[in-house]
Amino acid sequence: MDKPTYILAIESSCDDTSASVMCNAKVLSNVVANQEVHSKYGGVVPELASRAHQQNIVPVVQQALAQAKITKNDLSAIAFTKGPGLMGSLLVGTSFAKSMALGLNIPLLDVNHMQAHILAHFIDEEGSKKPNFPFICLTISGGHTQIVKVSNYFDMEILGETIDDAVGEAFDKSAKILGLPYPGGPLIDKYAQLGNPKAYSFTKPKVGDLDFSFSGLKTGILYFIQKQQRINPNFIEENLNDICASIQHTIVEILMDKLKNAVKQTGIKEIAIAGGVSANSEIRKRLINAEKHFGWPTYIPKFEYTTDNAAMIGITGYLKYISNMHADINVTAKARLKVTE
Repeated sequence: MDKPTYILAIESSCDDTSASVMCNAKVLSNVVANQEVHSKYGGVVPELASRAHQQNIVPVVQQALAQAKITKNDLSAIAFTKGPGLMGSLLVGTSFAKSMALGLNIPLLDVNHMQAHILAHFIDEEGSKKPNFPFICLTISGGHTQIVKVSNYFDMEILGETIDDAVGEAFDKSAKILGLPYPGGPLIDKYAQLGNPKAYSFTKPKVGDLDFSFSGLKTGILYFIQKQQRINPNFIEENLNDICASIQHTIVEILMDKLKNAVKQTGIKEIAIAGGVSANSEIRKRLINAEKHFGWPTYIPKFEYTTDNAAMIGITGYLKYISNMHADINVTAKARLKVTE
C-alpha cells in the first residue's frame, strides 16, 4: 500500500491565521485563529494583522499537528498562501513555511489563494460531490468577484470580473451605511431573512455581460438612505429588515444574471461557488433553485471551507504535490496575483 501523503498547510492572506493537516485529499485538522482586533476599526488594519499572525502562527500550527495526531517528522510537504492578500500578512506565512520546509528538508508548495477557494470543492468529505470539468465557478469574497471557467485543477480562465468593488465589500459598506458593525455582510444576511426583498428597489449597474460593478450600487444605497432619513430620522431602525432584504435581493440578482449569461455563452452547466460570500444564505438558496429550474448541477462548499482557511490551501498543495509542482525556496509572496497565475 502507498504511504499516505501528509501536508501541512498555512493560510495568512488577510486577518485569519489558519493551519491544516491533510492526509491525501482528506482534512485531518483545520484550525483558524480569528483576529478580533479589527472590529473596532470597521475594517482590517494591515499592520495589526501582521502582528497578530506572528503571535498566532506557532500555536495554530502546533494545534493543527496535535489534532491530526501526527508529528512534524511525518510531513511530506508544506503548502502556504503565496498571494493575493495583504503583503505583511503573506510574509509571515511565507517565511514560516519556508523555514519549516528547510528545517525538515521537505518540499515547499506555493498556493494561489484564489485557486484554493475554487479547489476547496475537491476536499474528500463524506457526502460531498465534486464538480466535473469543465465547470463555471462564481468566486465571491471581500476582495474578489469573478466568473472563472475551470478546465482542470490548474487550468483556469477568467470570463468576467468586477471592474471596481468586490461583492463582499458591497455587503460590508452597505452594512456600514446602516450603522451595523464590521463585518456587516453576515448581519445583512441575518436581518434580510425577516424582511421583504421587494420593499425597495435599487438600480442594477449597466456593465458587460459577464462583468460586475458594485460602486454605483453602494452610492445609490447611500443616497437612498440619506434621503429617507431626512424625511424620517428613524427610517433605518423602523425598516432595517426590509432594507437588508432589498439590498441582498439586488446583489444576488446581479450575481445570478451574470451566471445565466455565462452558462448561455459557454454552454457549461456545472456551476460552483467559492469564497467568503458563498456562505450567504440567499445565494445558496438561489443556486439550489437554479439546479431544479435550469438543470444546472450546482456545487456549494461546506461553510468552514468558504471563508479563508488552510484546508483549501492544503487540498491545492496536495494536488500540486502529486503533480510534482514544487516551489523553489526563493519563492516570494505576491500581494497581487490573478487566479490564472
